[in-house]
Amino acid sequence: MVEFKRKKGESFEGFLRRFNKTLLRSRKLKEFRNRKYLKAKKNKAGQKEYALASKKIREKNEYLRKTGKLKEEPRNRW
Repeated sequence: MVEFKRKKGESFEGFLRRFNKTLLRSRKLKEFRNRKYLKAKKNKAGQKEYALASKKIREKNEYLRKTGKLKEEPRNRW
């Protein structure tokens, strides 16, 4: 936890501005907001089901790509 104190002769608006900038730079607020709504993890059965469905879709797309029915698109990572 970071402690903030007003500097000598600093106005409240200046102090608040400095506090907000520091808070944004530390990314604590963003991290807190991301944790606010905690998502429940999938159970083992749900994970397996998701993995099998994903595998099925990948295999189907690979088959379509090999037969020329699905155009191969370049993968952009960012």
